[in-house]
Amino acid sequence: MEQPKGYVRRIVTGHDEQGNSIVTEDGPAPSVHTNPKRVGYYLTNLWLTHEMPVKVDNGADPTLSPLQLEPPKNGSVVRIIEFGPEGEWTKQLDNAGAKEAFGALGTNKASTYKEGGHPLMHRTESVDYALVLEGEIHLVLDKEERLMQQGDFLVERGTSHAWANRSGKPCKMLFVLIDGTFDAEIAKNF
Repeated sequence: MEQPKGYVRRIVTGHDEQGNSIVTEDGPAPSVHTNPKRVGYYLTNLWLTHEMPVKVDNGADPTLSPLQLEPPKNGSVVRIIEFGPEGEWTKQLDNAGAKEAFGALGTNKASTYKEGGHPLMHRTESVDYALVLEGEIHLVLDKEERLMQQGDFLVERGTSHAWANRSGKPCKMLFVLIDGTFDAEIAKNF
């Protein structure tokens, strides 16, 4: 049977009362989100942390909280995003539509829309690790682009960027976002 879009099997471990390692969860990741302004977009939060060092316990599933694009303050988030191919919907996005798209991701501050740039340009105050799992996608920056294909890995350090899937097929990526702080020079332009 074919799995629904955004499906990722997630296994979580923990400890029993005697301190033995056990599986506490095994099933579909419960935090799957779509975006009404981005056709074919599925964001699946796999886990997140709220502090460093991370409290190691059998606590509640942190992905069941409301969706937020940025990682928690002093925390991290790991997710898989499937980007559908771009089409007419992309050309119709203006600044208000981009802000609405980012609002659906739990933020209104992410859009750094620029005339002539990609309508979904954004940046977060974080270091992001990104790995292409399936397909291909263009990393769009202020002054250049790079095509990323299956197996390609990116370290994104708080730069304005967008993801443009021009392939005609879905692209699936793994992301780890770690909370960060801009230095004073970068922060004044944020």
